[in-house]
Amino acid sequence: MRVLLLSYGSRGDVEPMVGLAVRLRELGVEARVCAPPDFAELLEGAGLPLVPIGRSLKEMATEAVTGAAEPLSMSERAARLIATTYEAVVEVAEGCDAVVATGLVPAAAAARAVADERGVPYSFVSYFPNYLPSPHHPPLAWPGRPLPADVTDNRVLWDLNAEALNDLFGEPVNAHRASIGLPPVDDVRAHVFTDRPWLAADATLAPWPRPADLDVAQTGVWIRPDGRPLPADLEAFLEAGTPPVFVGFGSMPVRDAADVVRAAVEAVRAHGHRVLLSRGWAGLALTDEADDCFAVGEVNQQALFGRVAAVVHHGGAGTTTTAARAGAPQVVVPQMADQPYWAGRVAELGIGAAHEGPTPTTASLSAALATALTPESRSRAKDLAGAIRTDGTTVAAELLRAAIGR
Repeated sequence: MRVLLLSYGSRGDVEPMVGLAVRLRELGVEARVCAPPDFAELLEGAGLPLVPIGRSLKEMATEAVTGAAEPLSMSERAARLIATTYEAVVEVAEGCDAVVATGLVPAAAAARAVADERGVPYSFVSYFPNYLPSPHHPPLAWPGRPLPADVTDNRVLWDLNAEALNDLFGEPVNAHRASIGLPPVDDVRAHVFTDRPWLAADATLAPWPRPADLDVAQTGVWIRPDGRPLPADLEAFLEAGTPPVFVGFGSMPVRDAADVVRAAVEAVRAHGHRVLLSRGWAGLALTDEADDCFAVGEVNQQALFGRVAAVVHHGGAGTTTTAARAGAPQVVVPQMADQPYWAGRVAELGIGAAHEGPTPTTASLSAALATALTPESRSRAKDLAGAIRTDGTTVAAELLRAAIGR
């Protein structure tokens, strides 16, 4: 049995696929992982070969923040991504029994085309509920396609979302399908998401409200086991004083990074805590050389987050879940996409605070930390940690076996 796993997105999109690939390997199933070239080291660390697709996502995200991106329409970008993804994947799909995809819609559409050509099952997975149509929540707004302020009916908003995705991606999706001899589709979203998508998120942290229009299979979160030790210099910093506050934005570029770091350091110090800064894709750097601050690169957050006072982050699905599993209070400073959803859930569950807007100041971050650092927030975070299930990859593997018929 062989499965093709495709994710064109940030580390938070790719790492769960690696977790599923590792679990499949333990069950005797071969998994081929297709992802942006940025994540070769991540795959190598798991003993998995990477099938690289598309351009460096870090380069593209940085260009978007700095305004240096190539002046192409979204449809033109989609056509390019569909073609490059298909070309990279079609050969390695030979002999695969199923395809699982997530990430950007055009890349997932290319994965669906490969599955259709091969005549094998295809599944789409989301890592957060409100990427999927439901009467219980509105869709995400696409760039240049804001949700109309005068419409509050979620079903109407999702109808508008389907129209927007057809306008943006219908032509490039169908042009590519025609070029390889496949029939056109009239609903891009339904074609890519299918009528039974998977939701790889914890049901306590991110429940799927029912009844809903889609028959969503919530597997639970897909966790990549990480047994790496923390670096010696980080261990020394942790042992040298009280638990620090972790500050990091993962694979999100950040505008005015120096100002963000300055605000974060001042806010954390105002609460009497040390600072542990994660450089991330934003290249965050410390503003002074005081011994109450320490900067790290990519480290094992599963081992780290249980040893910090709080986690200040962008609100990606992976970081939110890892902090929740560790019982660490959180401050979410959402930048885009699913991150406002996770910020809202952290606040609703009482395990931290949602920062208002993407740009923290010393005052705004200090106010959020005042909530996250309370004994009540820590107690609720500890209680929630024990409720998060860790068998999501096993559930997904069983779904794959059922779909393939083995």
